[in-house]
Amino acid sequence: MIEQAVEYAGVKERLIRLREVRARVSLGASTVYRYLAAGKFPRPVDLGGGRVAWRESEVDAWIANRPEADRRGRG
Repeated sequence: MIEQAVEYAGVKERLIRLREVRARVSLGASTVYRYLAAGKFPRPVDLGGGRVAWRESEVDAWIANRPEADRRGRG
């Protein structure tokens, strides 16, 4: 897998694809996109050609701020 990064607010940011996002948040793709549509998940970066990736720091922050009940599968 090719490591991708973008410069964001003057800081080089690692981008992660859906497979890694799913592994980190323990959710399926449809749930990630449902949360995204509801405004409950970080927006991805458009890489072009129909490809997207998420800023690693935003996914990490989402995990850290996720309510405890939601982490247990009740949210």
